[in-house]
Amino acid sequence: MTVVTQLDSRGDDTQMPGARLRLLSYNIQAGIATSKFRHYFTHSWRHVLPCPKRLDNLDRIAIAIQDFDIVGLQEADGGSIRSGFINLTEYLALQARFPWWYDQTNRDLGKFAQHSLGILSHFVPSDIKELRLPGMIPGRGALAIKYGHGDDNLLVVIAHLALGRRARLRQLAFLAEAMEGERHVVFMGDLNCECDSLEMSWMQARTGLYEPLCRTGTFPSWRPERHIDHILVSPTLRVHQLEVVNVSISDHLPIAMEVELPASLNLRRVTLPPPQSSVVA
Repeated sequence: MTVVTQLDSRGDDTQMPGARLRLLSYNIQAGIATSKFRHYFTHSWRHVLPCPKRLDNLDRIAIAIQDFDIVGLQEADGGSIRSGFINLTEYLALQARFPWWYDQTNRDLGKFAQHSLGILSHFVPSDIKELRLPGMIPGRGALAIKYGHGDDNLLVVIAHLALGRRARLRQLAFLAEAMEGERHVVFMGDLNCECDSLEMSWMQARTGLYEPLCRTGTFPSWRPERHIDHILVSPTLRVHQLEVVNVSISDHLPIAMEVELPASLNLRRVTLPPPQSSVVA
């Protein structure tokens, strides 16, 4: 397994014990702009064919995410016809100046679609695992990213859960087992269920994770009535801010959280230098 980096010799590498992290979870709908219900029908072809405006949408997303430390992406594309054979996670990492990125394709439809999850990070991960979630229909997955070494580390899990409750409960049970024994956990993603649902209540009781913000809609972005995008954390992480970000590009709104890590967690942050501008005489 390879973690891809854009780091060059001019990057700034800093040890940061007890850092504050700005986290973001965002279902980007493969870079498709959706602002009305009818776009699910009139723009449906954009899920299978390239669209010239996709890169413009991705550039807008890059601007929206560039000030965050760790970004979890759902509904990315690993490079297929519809994305112009561009890996969307890589593209956003380049545009938003993230030194570390990783892409996991969960549903491989060959050249037609590469349904993926992605991670963008200014902090150096020590380990990344691809998790295949259970379900009657294959193609759901999660990323488990560790920061730090030894027993005192941070685990970030990014997931996109199934539409059906029974499948979600199985997937959450699988993820709860993967998180077992971890002291400091961030769990984020499009979980396709409300914060007061049976499955969310079960997950919080099983893992001890909690979510300070509830009943603030994230979907659909033009009339956010359902809270189905989440960031849950361990009680060891002090939450300073949690909000739904008003960025109406995808059919989901991103959700952001700022957390303070315990002083015992010493993470490496890498900051890329600003891009050099070329001057033509």
